Amino acid sequence: MARVVVVGATGHIGTYLVPRLVRAGYEVVALSRGVRDPYHRAPEWRSVKQITVDRQAEDVSGTFGERVAGLRPDAVVDLLCFTGASAQQLVDALRPIRPLLVHCGSIWVHGPALRVPVAENEPRTPYGEYGMGKAEIEALLHRETLAGGVPSVVLHPGHVSGPGWPVITAAGNLDPEVWTRLALGEPLALPDHGLGVLHHVHADDVAQAFERALTRPTAIGSSLHVASEQAMTLRGLAAGVAGWFGRQPVLDFVEWEEFERRVGAEHATMSREHVFRSIAASTARAREVLGYVPRHTSLDTLHEALRWLVANGHVDVGGQEF
Repeated sequence: MARVVVVGATGHIGTYLVPRLVRAGYEVVALSRGVRDPYHRAPEWRSVKQITVDRQAEDVSGTFGERVAGLRPDAVVDLLCFTGASAQQLVDALRPIRPLLVHCGSIWVHGPALRVPVAENEPRTPYGEYGMGKAEIEALLHRETLAGGVPSVVLHPGHVSGPGWPVITAAGNLDPEVWTRLALGEPLALPDHGLGVLHHVHADDVAQAFERALTRPTAIGSSLHVASEQAMTLRGLAAGVAGWFGRQPVLDFVEWEEFERRVGAEHATMSREHVFRSIAASTARAREVLGYVPRHTSLDTLHEALRWLVANGHVDVGGQEF
């Protein structure tokens, strides 16, 4: 039985991935900080060895890589790596045993799109700490693979979404008021004429891709996008959400200065981060190499997420069914 170590196992993707791996017959070792349970409990977790570890602290002390290598994995799924230094420590420790390393990147390794849909071979133009860190890790892992060291696959998800946590709204931020306004037919301010693009993906579809990557040798050395079948504009998402409540969206297209005045600096900053990139990621390569077929559209994914948010008191839709 092959042993898979999953780093960040109780997070968004790991919540769905770990049960998938158990059902597929893997021995699973789940590493997490131990501060929370998986978003959705499944009976498969009973057969999983769970280890509590603070990766950030152990990266600083230089012990994390050796901890993972000491588990003698056949494969490592790393869902919680954000810097080149962190990735390098793990790779150095794994090199003597050479397990397959499947890393969770991000479509934010791309900067503002020049051609759409964006393919994996586009030149990397990231900006911001997160995107630049993920691009650095990607380059490091590909060099390692080409040099005959630890073989790796890099998967770049879109905006990972699903039930159990706040997700990016039709305004490109986490403001719960966006859902309420669309549900109640109230005006919703959007920047850039609502033409900014978001590319959501359900966490279980990302988990599907990670599971498939473990059994596709042709994927080694590749970077692959993992997202829903189609990206959507802000106005398209707003129309879809309002439609669940039998409404047309009431959209107020405003300049950025006015948008920030209405929603506040925090939400406006997050919207800018998404809208300025407007990445629509091609998944053709993942379909070809992994046989990846997303089960959820962007709107399916948001519908499931919103139902959870409403049921758990995080969003008010006026008691309406949808």
